[in-house]
Amino acid sequence: EVTGVQTCALPIYFLVLEHVLALVSVQPYNEPMTTHQMILEKGVGAPKPAGYWGQKAKEAGSGGGVELTGNLGDVMKESIKIGGTYARVFLEKLHPDNQFFADTRLHLHVPEGATPKDGPSAGVTIVTALLSLALDKPILQDLAMTGELSLRGKVLPVGGIKEKVIAAKRSGVTTVLLPNDNRKDFDDLPDLIKADVEVHFVENYDDVFKIA
Repeated sequence: EVTGVQTCALPIYFLVLEHVLALVSVQPYNEPMTTHQMILEKGVGAPKPAGYWGQKAKEAGSGGGVELTGNLGDVMKESIKIGGTYARVFLEKLHPDNQFFADTRLHLHVPEGATPKDGPSAGVTIVTALLSLALDKPILQDLAMTGELSLRGKVLPVGGIKEKVIAAKRSGVTTVLLPNDNRKDFDDLPDLIKADVEVHFVENYDDVFKIA
């Protein structure tokens, strides 16, 4: 859900990503969420939800960039930078006239600043969240995703598939996107864990975008 608030004559964009949880650990998510909290999309594996703040720049083209807070590790910071770069390129190809990333300054914060967070697994989730904000289109509410993203849009395998699927199911997720190279990891899970969840294996970000 994207809302605009008039402050100092500049529109402020606030995107709540209650379940875009950065996928930075294999720790199960224990706190249940209600439907109204699932505003954009669901990620799995991190202990708390994340949010984005974006403020439109005073002059067109002068506001591009993102500020990061939340005690993030170097690997996750690099993942966010890659995600931001890929989202810009993807949006330019999809909608050449869309200047959102050029005109908007974003602030990404992952709560619980005292808790270190690291890992590349948030790549596809970050890109999806940024594109949802830029296009002003929500993501499926019962969707979870994980996967490292390369600069060419390749979705790379990640660890902790068992824990992440369990966390997604605990949050009420019915659809999960996993890297294609993690197919064997999922197939090896007990049937009880694989039950009642629809899994799509993705090779590149185009596959993610079509489903999300």
